[in-house]
Amino acid sequence: MKKIYHLSACSTCKRILDEVGAVEKGVKLQDIKTEPITPEQIDEMKALAGSYEALFSRRSMKYRPMGLHEKTLSEKDYRNLILEEYTFLKRPVAIIGKQIFVGNDKKTVEGLKAAL
Repeated sequence: MKKIYHLSACSTCKRILDEVGAVEKGVKLQDIKTEPITPEQIDEMKALAGSYEALFSRRSMKYRPMGLHEKTLSEKDYRNLILEEYTFLKRPVAIIGKQIFVGNDKKTVEGLKAAL
């Protein structure tokens, strides 16, 4: 399976999709704003990433206003927050076979490029 969860309005996601040639390589794309993540999908991501926290973005615009920076969050909290609010998913998330690539740092994007 080759799939990337992204936001179509996110310029960073667009740049990465272009850089790795996702469309040309037949990767299935899911815009998480118009097609929300299902509990099954987040559980599959967690199984590959090791934790829900690894999938959670503290850069979300809602992180501080919701006071989450002052709380100790559990794995269950991370899962529920990502399912409730798509901006809490660290983006993009790519699943290529049994490998997962989470986020947009240079090393992750290089790894994704190599996997494709």
